[in-house]
Amino acid sequence: RLAAEHEPASVVAYPLVSRGERFPFLAADAEPFVLGRPTDDGDRYAALLQGVALVERLCLAYIRFLGAPAQSPIAFTGGATSSPYWNQLRADVLGLTATVPEHTDSALGMAVLAAHGVRAGEVRAGGVQAGGEASLLSAVRGMIRVRTILDPRPRISARFAGPFVTLVDALERRGWLPSETAAYAREHG
Repeated sequence: RLAAEHEPASVVAYPLVSRGERFPFLAADAEPFVLGRPTDDGDRYAALLQGVALVERLCLAYIRFLGAPAQSPIAFTGGATSSPYWNQLRADVLGLTATVPEHTDSALGMAVLAAHGVRAGEVRAGGVQAGGEASLLSAVRGMIRVRTILDPRPRISARFAGPFVTLVDALERRGWLPSETAAYAREHG
């Protein structure tokens, strides 16, 4: 509730839990920061939640920069999915439709991969047998049930364009985010 009153927050946060970043860029000396002074505890909390979502947005921009698809729908998993507000915030910041499965822990992903391995049969040297990708998708569709579908709210999504660019600029200025990646993220993120 507190965070919802601050969309976007008056400050931009890069919320690392410890020193160093490995993705979406490699910077052993990266440290958390907040740009500006939050107006209150709700603003600070909102900045941290939004900061996580902004970094996720940067991750997806980097994946696209590398040439891989990063498109809707995406799936949210893990403990954070217990917060409907944060799920919607993340969909809004990412600008992508997101799904939340009924079971969100990582054990389900391992079970899907195990089922795929059983169905795909033996793995040849150099990769999965022909049709292996299709059988993986079949395993996913057969085992994962969607609990929630979240569409981004365009008016809300637009509010986070500025904070995203502010974060990208700050990461680049610190020498952590390569300029080429930053330029791509500003244009396509």
